[in-house]
Amino acid sequence: MRLTVAAASWPVERPGSFDDLARSARRRIGEAVSAGARVVVLPEYLSMVLSGIAPDDVAGDVVAALEWVQPRRGDWIDLFSGISRETGTWVLAGTFVVATGGGRYRNRADLFTPTGDHLWQDKLQLTGWEKTAGVIDPGDELKVFDLDGARVGVSVCYDVEFPLPVRSQCEAGARLILVPSATDTPAGAGRVQVGCMARALENRCFVARSVTAGTAPWTPWLDVSTGVPAIHSPMDTGWPADGLLDTSGDGGWAIATLDFEALEASRAGAQVTLDRDWPGQLRPELATVRVETA
Repeated sequence: MRLTVAAASWPVERPGSFDDLARSARRRIGEAVSAGARVVVLPEYLSMVLSGIAPDDVAGDVVAALEWVQPRRGDWIDLFSGISRETGTWVLAGTFVVATGGGRYRNRADLFTPTGDHLWQDKLQLTGWEKTAGVIDPGDELKVFDLDGARVGVSVCYDVEFPLPVRSQCEAGARLILVPSATDTPAGAGRVQVGCMARALENRCFVARSVTAGTAPWTPWLDVSTGVPAIHSPMDTGWPADGLLDTSGDGGWAIATLDFEALEASRAGAQVTLDRDWPGQLRPELATVRVETA
């Protein structure tokens, strides 16, 4: 089967109202759908754009902004669920930092289906900034989803820098990993990029990474954004030597049509088979290191 995926470089703009934000989302996602996308990947923390509707003292405070966006959760779900149904696309609507009670939150990636289902994957590993915020908890469940016959996993930003959870998703049948990200330094963007490339390499799968773009001095959640979206493949016979299927700069989309049958067929002529050779590193004799001195 073939599936066209679009990963966003999403310019962060301060909306005047929820309707402003909704119109912008419909317009931008419409661009990707017009280009043939059946799966749309939006970036991490996209929901925090909602805090821009709040007064400056709320929008500029980490915890107050979180509290302010919670009553808009239903409208957020209705917006992207509606776009998904209307366009017939799977929409990964970035992440929404969801209240779980007792002043605690989880960074949740929402996935909406054309049939009206709402699925999600919580972020598993917290960055230093998220830990410092003091109110976010890591997720405790790892999932894969069936998208019209293609199994897909979600790895939220920092999560993709860790090989074992993505490996578990791929062992459960995932051949596409969606990575909503938001990074505020070139080093952070570089780490997520390398993580995406490494996961595509070692699991022989596709990885689609979305990013926020621009500056938003009114919110500490998205004050500065770096990086570009990209769609990665294995670096092997039949695929680009650098594994890069498509990329785009600020305000654009990385779009690629993924051929899952070709992915499976290419294993037979692969130069290297990291996905099949993975167990080799788990041999008992490699579990302990012997230190030798000259």
